[in-house]
Amino acid sequence: MRKGAADRARVLLVCTALLVVFLASAQKPCEGSENTVFQSGERVRYQAVYNWGFIWLNAGLVTFSVDATKRKGQEALHLKSVGVSLKNYDRFFMVRDTFETWVHPRTLEPFEFRRVTNEGSYKASHHYLFDASQRQIRSSISREGGPVEKGLMDWPACSYDLVSMVYRARNIDFSLYNKGDKIPITLIVDGEIHNLYIRYLGREVAELRDGRRFSCLKFSPLLVKGTIFEAGEDMTVWVTDDANRVPIIVEAKILIGSVKAMFIDAEGLRHPMKAQLP
Repeated sequence: MRKGAADRARVLLVCTALLVVFLASAQKPCEGSENTVFQSGERVRYQAVYNWGFIWLNAGLVTFSVDATKRKGQEALHLKSVGVSLKNYDRFFMVRDTFETWVHPRTLEPFEFRRVTNEGSYKASHHYLFDASQRQIRSSISREGGPVEKGLMDWPACSYDLVSMVYRARNIDFSLYNKGDKIPITLIVDGEIHNLYIRYLGREVAELRDGRRFSCLKFSPLLVKGTIFEAGEDMTVWVTDDANRVPIIVEAKILIGSVKAMFIDAEGLRHPMKAQLP
């Protein structure tokens, strides 16, 4: 595959990763109390696209969902993200990724996390079980058909898996931060604990390809070496400046052009979407 085609072939993979990482970087550890931002029944969809100058290539869809459930007799929320490449894109690079976690409905502390990765010829699975009483995480990870690697990690306070951090971060009080502030978090990725941070860039209007405009909060994640992105990855994120904190655009530059995850629509939001401008 030619270099430019190879870059485009990773669009959906990167967009999926962006969606589950960028909000993770926006949380001041354990700030706030109970979830007041989202509810069971919420569904949000995104389009994964490749952009090079005036060229836009639709590569896939990413969806996030929230459902009430029970876990070992306890009330819980099932948080799920699915990334799927479009049929006409599958011949270049087929993607079928699923991220899901089960969390406490108020504190959003995780009970269990699963990730199934199918990206081209690469396949992997990740499974974490969280023990709140012992503050430990039991992990089971398999990559490219290899043996299952089992591990046991200490579970630092105020640390989350990829998906639970996305939703935990939506509950932060952004009024506590000033433009330029760095905000640290602790994230569990690939069976390891990583310390990440972002820089808050203030408020800005984000515009989608169809002309819709949203009043947003803007961030630039600066990721440390050892995470799923290289240190200093050039990434920008816009989330609605309203009670929902819905991601609108996630963008990362690559060697040729950029990849983006762009908001399509949402249903079951807990609050009215007040950030959309006329």
